[in-house]
Amino acid sequence: MRTPTQGHTQADDAAPGQGLTRRQALGVLVISPWLAPVALADEAPVQLATTWPPGRSPQGFLVSEKFDGVRAVWDGQVLRFRSGRVLTAPAWFASALPSNPLDGELWMGRGQFDRLSGVVRKAVPDDEAWRAVKYLVFDVPGHAAPFAERVRELQDTLDAAGVPWLSPVAQAAVDGAQALQARLRQTVAQGGEGLVLHRADALWRSGRTDALYKLKPEPDEEGLVVGYQAGKGRLQGMTGALLLQMPTGQRFALGSGLSDALRRVPPPVGAWVTYRYRDRTPSGLPRFASFLRVRDPE
Repeated sequence: MRTPTQGHTQADDAAPGQGLTRRQALGVLVISPWLAPVALADEAPVQLATTWPPGRSPQGFLVSEKFDGVRAVWDGQVLRFRSGRVLTAPAWFASALPSNPLDGELWMGRGQFDRLSGVVRKAVPDDEAWRAVKYLVFDVPGHAAPFAERVRELQDTLDAAGVPWLSPVAQAAVDGAQALQARLRQTVAQGGEGLVLHRADALWRSGRTDALYKLKPEPDEEGLVVGYQAGKGRLQGMTGALLLQMPTGQRFALGSGLSDALRRVPPPVGAWVTYRYRDRTPSGLPRFASFLRVRDPE
């Protein structure tokens, strides 16, 4: 188990933070001050999706598969993770990309996220392993045109590049909420993660936007690791739960879904993790949250 800074602080005697009982708060090994939300680092200039509202009609949206990959942004010269950190790709991979910006997912196939993550996070790229990586592109950052027009221009740009591992993400209109759910079921049955919906007339804008949505069998979101809760019983000496901070500043303990390997060596403080949940409490905390994965490499 990682050894966070331990020791009793005034925060240990204060009222517990949002989402945890007093008993839980006292059992948490906290690195960041318990009551003070951690300032979240600036993200790269990308669009971020929100959860699709149940029953809403998809009219006016273009729908695509949500790929289980690593977000990668090409600025015309350098390939970067969503965090903005440079992604070290082989020279042949980067030199084949066009001069205009691209936003997409590095992908190795459905269910291959862990394998992909291991390949793209290496400081010295494994040339042979990268031969199996595709760059699936879904947008052109900063382009001053509605999304539907950006999609057409993206198709033309990538067709002209003629690179077999570089391709646009297929976009299609879906007729009605029932057809949308049918498409979701079909995608998931084939091993897909879910769907993405982008308003066809929306202009590009960085950050969280009401023009971009994700639809999955269970919603998910991300939290920042700010500490750990010690394990008990069988988990003695390991991490019992991760202390996560939501973008709202609220905090809660996430223990469900953690493997023993992750409990022995948990994600470091400052890492982002993705978790699934069923619904929310009246205060906005996730119910029945379960760990899914460490977010795309930073």
